[in-house]
Amino acid sequence: MIEQLLIADESLILDESEIPNVDHLVTEDDGPEALLFLDESLIPNVDHLITEDDTPVDNFASAKQQRLLTSTLYSTLADVIFLAEANVAIYHTVKNPPIVPDVFVSFDVEVPENWREKQHRCYMLWNFGKPPEIAIEIVSNPVGGELGKKLAIYEKMRVSYYIVYDPSHQISPESLRIFELSGRRYREIGSHWLEQVNLGLTLWDGEFEGRSDNWLRWCDRDKNILLTGDERADQEQQRADQGQLKTERIQQAAIAQFLKLGLTPKQIAETLSLPIDEINRASDPIAE
Repeated sequence: MIEQLLIADESLILDESEIPNVDHLVTEDDGPEALLFLDESLIPNVDHLITEDDTPVDNFASAKQQRLLTSTLYSTLADVIFLAEANVAIYHTVKNPPIVPDVFVSFDVEVPENWREKQHRCYMLWNFGKPPEIAIEIVSNPVGGELGKKLAIYEKMRVSYYIVYDPSHQISPESLRIFELSGRRYREIGSHWLEQVNLGLTLWDGEFEGRSDNWLRWCDRDKNILLTGDERADQEQQRADQGQLKTERIQQAAIAQFLKLGLTPKQIAETLSLPIDEINRASDPIAE
C-alpha cells in the first residue's frame, strides 16, 4: 500500500494551538461525579486533516482481498455491532499522522448518522473512544514496514490483533502471521483462532469474484470458512435445486407405481395434484 498518509506532512498533524486545553479536567477524584470527559467544544479541529484523497493506493489483488474480508463479515455477523473497513485512515493521536490499514475491524462502534461531516469521515480514536480490535496489512512490496514501524504503531494503539498477510512472500517466508497483544507488547501466535473476538483466519484456495487464487478468509474455530453473501445465496440455491430434484424423483417413482396399478394419467394427475401434461411427459419414458 502506498504510504501517502503516513508521511509526516504538516497537513496531517494538529497544530499545538488546536490541542484541547485540559487544565479544567479532573484527572483523579474519589467522588462519583468526577468530570472525566471533554466538552464537545474542546474536540480538536479537524477541518485541515486529510480524511480521503484521489490517489490510488492498492493493486487489483489487494483490492479484491479487502472486499472479501469486509463483505464476509457484514454478511455473517448480522446481529453484531461493528465496523469492518478497508483503506480508511485511523487518527490515533492528535499530534501524529494517521495510519491506514488495509482492513480493520472494530466492535461495539458504529459510524455516526452525520458521517459526511469532516470529523466522522474516518476513524478518529477520540471520537470512537477505543482502537479497533483487528488490523490487517496486506504486503505488496518489501518496503511497507509491516513488521517494523506499522507493528509498533498498532502495538502502541493497543490493537488486540495485528495480522500480516504476505501472499507473495515479500518480507517473510510465511504467508500469514498473527500477533496478539499480551501486556504491552505483541507476541506472535501459531493459532488461527482470535479468542478475544471469536473469529479465525485461514488461507483458502478457491474462487472469489471470478478469480481463482489463494485467499485470506475468516473462519470459525474448526477452520470452516465464513461465507460471503454470494456464496450463501449459491449454497441456498444448490439446496433448493437438490430439493427440487429429490421431489421430481419421488414424483417419477409414484407415477411409475400408479401406472403399474393401471391408473390413467388423468387419475394420477388428480391423485398427485399435478398438471396432466406433466404426467404425460413423465409417463412417456416409463411406458417405453
